[in-house]
Amino acid sequence: QVQLVESGGGLVQPGGSLRLSCAASGSFFSIDTMGWYRQGPGPQRELVATITWGGSTDYADFVKGRFTISRDNAKNTVYLEMNSLKPEDTAVYYCNFALFRRKWDLLSNYWGQGTQVTVSS
Repeated sequence: QVQLVESGGGLVQPGGSLRLSCAASGSFFSIDTMGWYRQGPGPQRELVATITWGGSTDYADFVKGRFTISRDNAKNTVYLEMNSLKPEDTAVYYCNFALFRRKWDLLSNYWGQGTQVTVSS
């Protein structure tokens, strides 16, 4: 069974920084794309950033220039460095991995448990 474990959330003042991490464990062949999503008070979970196996990144407009996504393939881990945090960034942040469980498989999608980020004075 594949499991994603997140850490790094917490309470921070506006303008502050946090670094989230998400590590995969279990049995799989390789990890393709890693991503971060967030869910605020509403029902929608929105894309924050993604990074491919080769390191190509995409960011939502509302975090571009403030957040940086990176990955360590040797550790099966994705990171999200969050700088210049705003109250609007308050949400539960979820990591997502698209991976191959076996060679020639279709991609499978896995979610972390979520970690709370609160930006407040």
